[in-house]
Amino acid sequence: MRFLTQREPQLALVIVLLVLLIGWRAPVFLSVDSFTNVLTDSSLLIMLALTQMLVIVTRGIDLSVASSLALSGMLSAMLVAAYPGTPLLLVVLLAAVTGLLCGLVNGALIGLLNLPPIVVTLGTMSIYRGLVFVVSGGAWVSSHQLPKDFLAFPLETMAGMTNLFWIATGAVLLFWGLTRYARFGRDLYAIGNQPASARYVGVPIKQRLVLVYALSGLVSGLAGYLWVARYAVAYTEVAYGFEFTVIAACVIGGVSIGGGVGSVAGTVLGALFLGVIGNALPVLKVSPFWQSALTGAVILAAVVINARGKGHGARQILPVNLSKGGAA
Repeated sequence: MRFLTQREPQLALVIVLLVLLIGWRAPVFLSVDSFTNVLTDSSLLIMLALTQMLVIVTRGIDLSVASSLALSGMLSAMLVAAYPGTPLLLVVLLAAVTGLLCGLVNGALIGLLNLPPIVVTLGTMSIYRGLVFVVSGGAWVSSHQLPKDFLAFPLETMAGMTNLFWIATGAVLLFWGLTRYARFGRDLYAIGNQPASARYVGVPIKQRLVLVYALSGLVSGLAGYLWVARYAVAYTEVAYGFEFTVIAACVIGGVSIGGGVGSVAGTVLGALFLGVIGNALPVLKVSPFWQSALTGAVILAAVVINARGKGHGARQILPVNLSKGGAA
C-alpha cells in the first residue's frame, strides 16, 4: 500500500470518490456519455497543462498561453471565413506557427535576455490578447461563417472517442516519453532542481528555455484551432483567464511552483479533477461562479500539501555530489 502515499494515486482516488459522490446526487453523471464529455472537455486543458508543467519545472511560468491560443484561433477562423476552400492542414499549420512564434518571443526574452518569466509572459499575455482585437477589429467569427470540415474535426469520433481525446492522449504519451527518456526532459528537471549544477555539467540552459517556451506556444497554437472549432466561434475574449485554470491543473497535480518537481501523470490527473468539477456543476445545478471559488480553494490546499511535502517528489537528475555541492 506504499503507492497510496504518493501524490498521483491519492489524486486518482480523490477523483474516483468525487465522481461517485456526484453520481450519487445525479446518477446521469455516471453514464458513458457523461464520461465521454468529461474526457473531451478536459482534452485541451490536458494539452496546455502538460506544456505548462515543463515550463514550471524550469522555475518559470507562461501566463500568455490563453492569449496565444486566442490569437491563433482567431487567425485560423478568419482565414477559413475569408477563404472557405482552404485545406484544413494549412489552417492547422497557420495556428501552430502563430503559437510557435508567440512562444519563441517569450523564450528569447526569458532564455536569451534572462528576463523574469512572470514579467515577460504577463506582458506578452496583454500584447497577444490585444493583437486578437487588432486583427479582428473586435468582430466575431460565428459558426455560419466557418466551413463544416473546420468545425467537424475536433468532435469526429474514432473507436467511440472524439479526435480531441485522441490528440490529448497522443500528447500525454509524447510528454511522458519526453520527460522520462529524452535528454531534453532531463535537462529541464536539472535546470529546475539545481541551475548552477546544471550549467556546470554542460546543460545548455538558454537553448532549453527557448525551446520549452516555444513548445508551449506551439501547443497553444494547435489548441487555438481546436478550441475555435470545438466551440464554433472566435472572438476577442476566447479562453479569457484560461491560463489560470492551466496553472491550477499543474499545481493540483503536484507540480512545484519552485521548479524541479512535476509529473505527466499528476498533471493529467489535475486537469481531469478540474474537468470533473466543471462538468459536474451544471448537472448538480450549481452556479458556475462557484467553480472559481472551488478551484481557488483546491489550489490553496494543493499548495499547502506541496509545501509540506517539498522535496519528496523531486527527480534526481544530477550526480549526488554536484546536486548537493552546487557549482560556481
